[in-house]
Amino acid sequence: MTDHTVKAFDDDINALRALIAEMGGLTEDAIDNAMKALTTRNVELARTVVAGDARIDELDAHIERLVVQTIALRAPLADDLREIIAVLKIAGIVERMADYAKNIAKRVETVTASSRMEPLSLLPSMAQIAREMVKSALDSFAARDAKLALAVIEKDRAVDDFYNSIFRTMVTFMMENQKMISESAHVLFIAKNLERIGDHATNIAEMVHYVATGEKPPEREKATIIDPVER
Repeated sequence: MTDHTVKAFDDDINALRALIAEMGGLTEDAIDNAMKALTTRNVELARTVVAGDARIDELDAHIERLVVQTIALRAPLADDLREIIAVLKIAGIVERMADYAKNIAKRVETVTASSRMEPLSLLPSMAQIAREMVKSALDSFAARDAKLALAVIEKDRAVDDFYNSIFRTMVTFMMENQKMISESAHVLFIAKNLERIGDHATNIAEMVHYVATGEKPPEREKATIIDPVER
C-alpha cells in the first residue's frame, strides 16, 4: 500500500475502534442500568434501557458499513484483514449483549411486583461478574492484550457456576411457592440472559486472543449448564 493508503487505512481502523468503544460503553451501561432497575424496582429506568437499545443498533449498522467500505477501498491483507473481520464480529456480539440487557429491562415491571422472591438477591452478584467480563473483554480488544483476554475466558466458569446455583435455588423456591411460578420463570430468564452475556464476553476474548497471537486460546473445561432453557 502507498503511504496515503496506509494512512487512510489507519484512520479507518481508529474510527472502527472508537465506534466499538462507544458501543461497548453503552452496552455496559445498559447492563448496569437494567440490573439497577431490577433491584430498585425502577420501571422508568428499565424503559430507558429498552429505548436506548436503538442507538446501539445504529452503531452496529454503522460499523458494518465502514467495514465493508474499508475492505473495498483499502484491500487489507493478512493481520489487517483479520483485525477488520474481528471488529465486525465483535460489533455483532456487543449488539447481542445489549439485546440481553434490554430483555432483562423488559422483565423488570413483571418481576418488581413480586418483591417476596428471595432469589432476586442472588442476581446482582452474578451480574457484576458478567459486567466485569464485558469490560475486560472490550479492554483486551482495545489493547490487543492476549493475557487479559485469557483472564476473561477463565471467568466464564464462575458465571456458569453462578447460574447453576441460581437455577437450583429457583427450582426449590418454585416448589415451595407454586403460586409464583410465572414470576419465578422471569427471574430464571434474567439469570439466563446474564449467563449468555458472559458467554458472549468470552467469545470476544477468544477473538482478541486470536487477533493478537494468531492462535486460538487453549481448550478449557466448560461447566455443564443444567437447565433446559434454549441457548
